[in-house]
Amino acid sequence: MEKVTVLAYFEAKAGMEEQLLAAIPAVVAATRQEAACLNYDFHRSTDEPHKFMFYENWTSLAGLEEHGRSAHIQTFRAAIKDLLVRPVELKLYSMVTEPAG
Repeated sequence: MEKVTVLAYFEAKAGMEEQLLAAIPAVVAATRQEAACLNYDFHRSTDEPHKFMFYENWTSLAGLEEHGRSAHIQTFRAAIKDLLVRPVELKLYSMVTEPAG
């Protein structure tokens, strides 16, 4: 199976950054329990604090698709939709090297 990397970009509306951050721990904890999840890490821009990114690695595209259908992701998407300037921008990549141990 081909491993998949996802970069998911978020831009919070002015003043909504802390609300977005408050929604992150639950979705990270639940996602990291998924069998197909290799890593699921949330980042904040150092020079544009209203911009955020998930860096994710998955064992397969099928595992990523299952993640997208999960209850915790559906709940997360609903909770943050009004906090964002625009919809989340997803970029998918095929992993060329093995993930770090």
